[in-house]
Amino acid sequence: MEWSEDVITKLRVLWFEGHSTAEIGRRLNISKNAVVGKAHRLNLPPRPSPIRRGAEGSNSPPRQPLRRLQGPTLPPLAASIGAPAPALRPIMSSPKQTLRATPCCWPIGEPGKPSFHFCNVDSLPGKPYCDDHAAIAYVRVRDRREDAA
Repeated sequence: MEWSEDVITKLRVLWFEGHSTAEIGRRLNISKNAVVGKAHRLNLPPRPSPIRRGAEGSNSPPRQPLRRLQGPTLPPLAASIGAPAPALRPIMSSPKQTLRATPCCWPIGEPGKPSFHFCNVDSLPGKPYCDDHAAIAYVRVRDRREDAA
C-alpha cells in the first residue's frame, strides 16, 4: 500500500479522535492491521487494549475472584509430609476377591445424563481400554506400499 501524505494526515486525525483501528481502516478503505502497522511506524500513542477495556477508567468496580463456598478441601501440605501413605484397597470385579487390572475407561452414553458410565471391564496391559474398545480406538496404520499394489 502506498501511504500518501493525505492518507497519513487522515490517519493521524482519526487516531487522535479516538476511533478504533478497525473503524479507521473502514474509513480509509484499508485493513486494520495496516492501520496498526503505520501507527506504530509513526510513533502514535498506543491504544488501550480492547480485551482489557473495562480495566482502566471504567465506572464499574473490578471483578472479585469467585470463592468456593463449599466442597472438598485438601489437608495442609505440612500435615501430609510425615504421614504414612493411606492403604489402597484393591478393585474387585466379583465377590470372589480376585484382583483386577485397571478398568476400561471407554465412555458409554452421554456425559451429564444419569445413564452415563464407563465400560469398567479389565483393560489391556498398558492401555486404557479393554480388548473390544482398543480394537475401535487403535487403528493400524496402513503402509503406502499396500495402496500401490
